[in-house]
Amino acid sequence: MTRNKKKIFKKKGRVIKNLTRNIFKILNEDSDKFYNYKQIAAKLKISDTDGKTQVLKKLAELTATKKIKEVDRGKFQINTDRKYSVGTLDVTSNGNGYFISDDYENDIFIPNINLGKGLHNDIVKAYVYKKRSGKKLEADVVEIVERAKTEFVGVLQKNKDFGFVIPDNNKMYADIFISQNKMNGAEDGDKVQATITDWPQNSKNPFGKITTVLGKPGDHNTEMHSILLEYNLPYEFESEVEKEAENLPIEITDKEISKRRDMRKDLTFTIDPKDAKDFDDALSFTKLENGNYEIGIHIADVSHYLQPKTILDDEAYDRATSVYLVDRVVPMLPEMLSNGVCSLRPNEEKLTFSAVFEINDKAQIVGEWFGRTVTYSDQRFAYEEAQSIIENVKLSDDIQPYTMPKDISIIDKEYKVTPEIVEATLKLDELAKILRKKRMKDGAISFDRVEVKFNLDKEANPIGVFFKTSKDANKLIEEFMLLANRKVAEFIGSHQDKPSNKTFIYRVHDEPDVEKLASLQNIISKFGYKINTESKESTSESLNQLLNDVNGKAESNMIETLAIRSMSKAVYTTQNIGHYGLAFDYYSHFTSPIRRYPDVMTHRLLQHYLEGGNTPKADLYEERCKHSSKREELASKAERSSIKYMQVKYMQDHKDEVFGGVITGVTEWGIYVEISSNKCEGMVRIRDIKNDYYVFDEKQYAIVGQSTKHIYQLGDDVVVRVKNADLERKHLDFTLIEN
Repeated sequence: MTRNKKKIFKKKGRVIKNLTRNIFKILNEDSDKFYNYKQIAAKLKISDTDGKTQVLKKLAELTATKKIKEVDRGKFQINTDRKYSVGTLDVTSNGNGYFISDDYENDIFIPNINLGKGLHNDIVKAYVYKKRSGKKLEADVVEIVERAKTEFVGVLQKNKDFGFVIPDNNKMYADIFISQNKMNGAEDGDKVQATITDWPQNSKNPFGKITTVLGKPGDHNTEMHSILLEYNLPYEFESEVEKEAENLPIEITDKEISKRRDMRKDLTFTIDPKDAKDFDDALSFTKLENGNYEIGIHIADVSHYLQPKTILDDEAYDRATSVYLVDRVVPMLPEMLSNGVCSLRPNEEKLTFSAVFEINDKAQIVGEWFGRTVTYSDQRFAYEEAQSIIENVKLSDDIQPYTMPKDISIIDKEYKVTPEIVEATLKLDELAKILRKKRMKDGAISFDRVEVKFNLDKEANPIGVFFKTSKDANKLIEEFMLLANRKVAEFIGSHQDKPSNKTFIYRVHDEPDVEKLASLQNIISKFGYKINTESKESTSESLNQLLNDVNGKAESNMIETLAIRSMSKAVYTTQNIGHYGLAFDYYSHFTSPIRRYPDVMTHRLLQHYLEGGNTPKADLYEERCKHSSKREELASKAERSSIKYMQVKYMQDHKDEVFGGVITGVTEWGIYVEISSNKCEGMVRIRDIKNDYYVFDEKQYAIVGQSTKHIYQLGDDVVVRVKNADLERKHLDFTLIEN
């Protein structure tokens, strides 16, 4: 909209821009009304004869194509037979877009000229029509229903009296105009956050103001903060939040202990990453006289400290999750809670919420108990330390103390692990392997993807890349956390094998999309693999076989990524449909309340029901579930963006070097190549391949040389040279050397 009422179209001979869209906008305001050309011209502030003639001609053209109708002589109305739909706008990096709506089976292309000031992920109203040539549909955005975001991070290019913020986000196609009085002290070349305040009808650029000056591009902290703000994620706590955390009563009183099951004498220990500071889960292990084992899964009782309707709780809900970037954790809770009072640190008494199971040698659950406890952790292990025990000691009747090697020890010196803890670790590993085997047999899918990690120097510069894989110790913890999450959900969600009507927080995962599986089959068949999608069971079994077959192959990362993309996204909801990927009928998140708000809600509801409370209304919890799912997705995108940034930064020191890689993506403008040795992905642009003129072949997932018929196809091994590493764009450019 314009800011004032001055006449926009008054210059004779000028072609009126966006006239079709503006006529539609007027007629759409009330589809029952009709207007003559003079009324439409008046609404558009068109007063000159030439402008009115253009309106008249456009009305005749739209009537002839039946986009509007003439209901009476010279009176026009929107043609309600036209197809308008509301959906989401997906803008591509080349400035065009796609309209995604439940009304249509496929996404519908929108050329840049028809975006109608719509931005990526906006909810929009669009007119959908058939192209003149062929049967393909196109769309024209006629209304912005809801903006997805108005804040963007970018670099300020400043002139004398004004400037433009050039957004980092390659899906934001318009630079943001900043007037002199909206600079907020920013200088030319600064990395800033800008908020769109207006987008005048006759301007190709939105107007905005600078809200935060982040620093200079390329500075490490500036870039990390930029990533967080790009996804609307905070990087610090307000002082009032920190103050409330510091004023919490943290003493564990006798009165509080009396309300809980006292498990301080049970053998208890934690297994976490060696650089972890927030320990939110611990395991206890007790041998019973009947030959079974009592295994406690103890979780930090965050809900004891985080009370509803407090500043602290509001902040935790808004964040909904901790964010894990390559060099830091942005916690959901202030450090006072996350690393201090709630963290299950060794040799400290802690308030916990526990799931305690009696388990036999076949890993069958013969008894269960849920409730609040007080515990004492006897030992802290890193995964590497627990793995050392598993690999070097056998379970027997005569277990001796284990000497933890200095090169593995997290205290940088040898130390003795008691026989009781060694035995507990080995037995838990044995039971975890039985649980995992049963889960796989039931149809769970095993995505054991390689994680890319960086060795960083003191200034957080990447000096090396390594791959993190999941070993037995990781899987031990995973299985018992899965067990607790599943059993808590079953305890509330089912009653005598029938679903209960109690409101609860579920983590659900729908079955794979049939079309996406067909697309996956089409791609993997080129490598000699196949999946069987005849039934739910055959699909999961063949997916597991596929993941096993590609393990260690050059194409493994690409195929695993494509397989994950064929899956539905796991989300939080009060409406349980089960978890396909884990093969569980009931599943919740209970085990990480320090870093996930849904777990806090799960704790509160579980305690509410344990105390005999009635089921609360689901609407409020469903809204909170949707918020949590959305925040989780943003955090995941920020994490990937930080990895991409660090990969580009790492490759800056390897410019002009040659690497082997595999083609992981093919588009009309180039091919994406992932370097095999470090998983860094970059692009070879088609225009830079000089040995032929190449054209994109969508069906073959390839580009094809027009003279030589040479093909560069998805999954091909190639050799590339690093051409450019652009930190601002987080983009790598490669030059193709050979096939």
